[in-house]
Amino acid sequence: MADDGQVSVVATNRRARRNYAVVDTFEAGMVLLGSEVKSLREGKMELKDSYADIRHGEAFLVGAHISPYDFAREGGHDPERERKLLLHRREIDRIAGSVAEKGLTLIPLKVYFRDGKAKVELALARGKTTVDKRQTLRDREHTREMERAARRRRT
Repeated sequence: MADDGQVSVVATNRRARRNYAVVDTFEAGMVLLGSEVKSLREGKMELKDSYADIRHGEAFLVGAHISPYDFAREGGHDPERERKLLLHRREIDRIAGSVAEKGLTLIPLKVYFRDGKAKVELALARGKTTVDKRQTLRDREHTREMERAARRRRT
């Protein structure tokens, strides 16, 4: 993902990379209400247990929680509502094909503002099994140990 403009991260899905093996990533815009944008600017969003879904040729973010803005009129917005994602037709078709054929899942990795516009980084991912998670931890510990040994040798 190339940094074209100013980027400020609002929320990250920390468990995503632990529970899923990321195959491919996409950047999508979001259709938001005014009070949702205000809440995002305050950093009041959670991506835990959220996913993206493709229905009738359109992409939606499901299960993402944006807390209501305190100063919104008439209570603001529904925090758990589905939000439409803006992707190119080619991307939607490609994602839909991958999800249907290969058994992949579409999950949000992070939400951020780029040049004043709210964006979500989506990942086509495959669920990790418990064995895969243990292997990832083992590999991480192994590389850490190698780095420690190399540091000890240098001093």
